[in-house]
Amino acid sequence: MQNKLPFSRYFVIGVMLFALFFGAGNLIFPAALGQNAGSNVWMAVTGFLITGIGLPFLGILAIGFSGSKNLEELASRVHPLYGVIFTSILYLTIGPFFAAPRTGAVAYDIGISPFLSESFGQIGLFVFTGLFFIVTLWFSLNPAKLVDRVGKILSPAIIILIFILLVMVIVKPLGSIEAPQATYANGAFMKGFMEGYNTMDALASLVFGIIVINSIRSMGVTSTRGILIASAKSGLIATIFLGIIYVGVAYLGASSTSVFGLFDTGGPVLGKASSYYFGTFGTVMLSVIILLACLTTSIGLMTACGEYFHTLVPKISYKMWVLFFSLISFVIANFGLANIINFSIPVLMFLYPLSIALMLLTFLSKLFNHSRIVYVSAISVTFMISIIDGLKTFCDLVGIDYFRWLGQIVSFYDRVLPFYNKGLGWLLPVLVTILITGIFVSVQNFSAYRVKNKTESAL
Repeated sequence: MQNKLPFSRYFVIGVMLFALFFGAGNLIFPAALGQNAGSNVWMAVTGFLITGIGLPFLGILAIGFSGSKNLEELASRVHPLYGVIFTSILYLTIGPFFAAPRTGAVAYDIGISPFLSESFGQIGLFVFTGLFFIVTLWFSLNPAKLVDRVGKILSPAIIILIFILLVMVIVKPLGSIEAPQATYANGAFMKGFMEGYNTMDALASLVFGIIVINSIRSMGVTSTRGILIASAKSGLIATIFLGIIYVGVAYLGASSTSVFGLFDTGGPVLGKASSYYFGTFGTVMLSVIILLACLTTSIGLMTACGEYFHTLVPKISYKMWVLFFSLISFVIANFGLANIINFSIPVLMFLYPLSIALMLLTFLSKLFNHSRIVYVSAISVTFMISIIDGLKTFCDLVGIDYFRWLGQIVSFYDRVLPFYNKGLGWLLPVLVTILITGIFVSVQNFSAYRVKNKTESAL
């Protein structure tokens, strides 16, 4: 058994962690942020980095610190039924409901759309996503080393291509950085903070964390402290790579508006910039790499979701689950990238606070002796606020008035909860709940200990 690894091992795990989090889809969010933030890009990207790479890093550490074998076991500290429901919703979110369809839509927007006229838009998307998810289904039903090998080649290829593109942007900027759009004119930091939710990497970290932990254990590190140190050092390497790319792509987006105009999503920004600097060859290279990268990500998501739900419901075969999820992904992908991103926001406003609260509880768990009362209380408070945030965001998204009861609750929360209008109204109540219930449990345990000692003394 060892508790310390050479730097080369940390680097290998860090690159693996980077590859787990980084997908072609992640590039569209900092690009869109840069376009909209304009001159406020640095403040906005700082907020983005906290949720885009900071929270995933904490998620990995939380899984290692908990000692749980998977997310369901960790979430079951609240209640076994909650563990199943929360894990299922999370898998569906990073799988067939949003993240998987997004891979198909991103592949089309960046890899195919630039070569088609606008008249082929919807038809082209339908045909392409049909083929895309047929290939996804085939590989998911027939797992092969080819996918892993292609993935190992594509991650470095994307990094190299993006770094070359970013160097060109620095040496020869696309254009001047313009004034921010209305949504980023004030509160750019918090807007960027909320935009980081879109990467879904904090949610994925609770699923992928066990992969990292198992890799560390396979190298001979088995103590909790050793695993945490190895996870932290490896995570720092992944964080540095991700941070450089996110900051660079955000700057690219900010400098592109005056040349290309403002896009609905960040997808076209990379394609246009690649064409601007490297011509048709650059566009074709970017398209091929992004398309294959999205495909390997899609296969990975389908496989993970199929395996989990087959474990959950063994009567339905793995193949049927994968077929079902591929069909759902195909249907949702045809709503288009902008709609997929928009309609994922209410769900993320609901899920992210619950995920962050679970991470906080995991790190503090030993202080209250892993008491279920604290877990249930904190998650209940988080749920009561985050479910309202999700419904409110959905109503704002579709442009409908709040239901009467919803409007009253939103108005109440807005008056009494600090930072509620910033999307963080749940944070202080959860911390206070953990503190109060933690003290209650500690006093209760101390009283029980004293009674036990008196009884033993009397005997």
